[in-house]
Amino acid sequence: MTDLGPVAWPPAPIRTERLVLRGPEARDRAAFIELLASPDVHTYLGGPRPRDELERELPEVPERWPGSFVVDLDGAMIGQVLLRRATEHRRPAAAGKADLGYLFLPQAWGFGYAAEACTAALDWFDGVLPGEPVVLATQTANVASMRLAAKLGFTEVERFWAWDAEQWLGMRSPVTPAD
Repeated sequence: MTDLGPVAWPPAPIRTERLVLRGPEARDRAAFIELLASPDVHTYLGGPRPRDELERELPEVPERWPGSFVVDLDGAMIGQVLLRRATEHRRPAAAGKADLGYLFLPQAWGFGYAAEACTAALDWFDGVLPGEPVVLATQTANVASMRLAAKLGFTEVERFWAWDAEQWLGMRSPVTPAD
């Protein structure tokens, strides 16, 4: 995965009704460790990383690259939305396209934050890179992620087997500026 190309980063914070999407800061390090070490968060992502390893290896300001948004609720990180260029994606239909990913702390599940944050990130993306499609991959067993993909307008391109599970690849059609 690589950055998005000619995009000014970080953008001004993106505000929604309840959330702020912003670039990562040093104050987010503990939440990143929690997110990456959580067995619940990583049920469909190959398992969590060891907390002690994360404590040693995570930089002071984690994930500081174009396309990495911290999802902030009332001044605290509750998740991350990622938009990256899938240059080496294992599925040809996704190669070279922007890839949407998201991780939320378990205490933030079930409140619609992921839909709100992903919608805001996709709206931002459409503004800075109009006309580009976005892909999303998830395990078919991840029912919540499958529902979110549909809600965000992703339609199935294919299913495939990887990481010992059936995977789903969806694509969101490019949004072009109105004439």
